[in-house]
Amino acid sequence: MGNVTSSVAAKFAFFPPDPPTYDVYREEGKLFFSGVTADKNMDVHLVETKGGNKVVATFWRHPFARFTILYSHGNAADLGQMQELFIELRAHLRVNIMSYDYSGYGASTGKPSEFNTYYDIDAVYNCLKSEYNIKPEDVILYGQSVGSGPTLHLASGLSRLRAVVLHSAILSGIRVLYPVKLTFWFDIFKNIDKIRHVSCPVLVIHFQSCAAETNDGCDGVLFRLDRTRSQRGGSSHGTNDDIVDWSHGKRLWELSKEKYDPLWVKGGGHCNLETYPEYIKHLRKFVNAMEKLSQSRQTKQNPAPNPAITETKHNKCLRFTKR
Repeated sequence: MGNVTSSVAAKFAFFPPDPPTYDVYREEGKLFFSGVTADKNMDVHLVETKGGNKVVATFWRHPFARFTILYSHGNAADLGQMQELFIELRAHLRVNIMSYDYSGYGASTGKPSEFNTYYDIDAVYNCLKSEYNIKPEDVILYGQSVGSGPTLHLASGLSRLRAVVLHSAILSGIRVLYPVKLTFWFDIFKNIDKIRHVSCPVLVIHFQSCAAETNDGCDGVLFRLDRTRSQRGGSSHGTNDDIVDWSHGKRLWELSKEKYDPLWVKGGGHCNLETYPEYIKHLRKFVNAMEKLSQSRQTKQNPAPNPAITETKHNKCLRFTKR
């Protein structure tokens, strides 16, 4: 059953850039990411997964980070195409960014599959804890498109997570193709079921129309049965039927236990939401709200001593009465 599911996912859901847009190499025992200089303040890791693969993970450090975003990208990009976005998010949101390439993407070994993405994010999250001592309450999971699958897989099993961001997320693989109401055993990325088990605040970002051309490394065509690729550049062109409908984001938001104000980008496309000013503005507002929430909960857990009680306890001998 699992093998059938994985084969469906591999056929319709995964389109790693070929050739990869970057390379990872080792010098004097340290890993380096091609094209990234030391001043970018980025660490490179090769993390072994439960599936036996070694996936590339990059940690973009902010010196005064409030939180760490664990970012799961879309199905037709690799880390080499995400660098500029991560640098922008790190600067504007004042956060660390941990991202990774799925098995079979970029310089990660193995083959992409639904279950491998779950193994991948589990291993990267464990790396985040062991290498940087990051606590769950300081982590925001971010899933874009297919990346919403591993994101909700991890989020549904963590009780103290700070928050989740779902960017152009899917309800499930079959639901991208057909408007079914039941979840079938052979479906993939069953987010519609997992979102119900997420106990932290959820921000949903989705477009309300589509972009026509998707040759820049973003998701573009997702789960299209008759998908074709240009032999020259690996580019693809999408129509309204090729991408994730707004109803997916709307339904995921409705099913969230802790809803945060969603962002519906009118006129946006499946892979260009980051170019709209309201995108970063809304994300910054969300992160600020999560910081206030974190401070509020810390205050409740460690309340300040009550002055009245203290005075009564220690100043009984200073009480004055009329005679």
